[in-house]
Amino acid sequence: MRLLPWTGTDGKACYLSTDDPGSLLSRLADDVEASQLASAETVLAGARAVLHDGKSGERAVRFALTRAVESLGDVLRIAVSRGERIPGRDT
Repeated sequence: MRLLPWTGTDGKACYLSTDDPGSLLSRLADDVEASQLASAETVLAGARAVLHDGKSGERAVRFALTRAVESLGDVLRIAVSRGERIPGRDT
């Protein structure tokens, strides 16, 4: 079972049951993960810039933190998903 990089409409985790990493849904999940990781890099750079700017106001800091929290959630989901797919991993 693969934890997908998105949740259902109810906010619950979505899983994919397939042995084919080349399936259409597996490739879509890979593409979404790649996009989320690229976005996280951009968010991290922006958050660093806000934090290094002593003139950043509360709104800018709150915005940067909100985006960083969202990105961290995505990255953690990806890490868990990939960790669960490591061959020989104890379940």
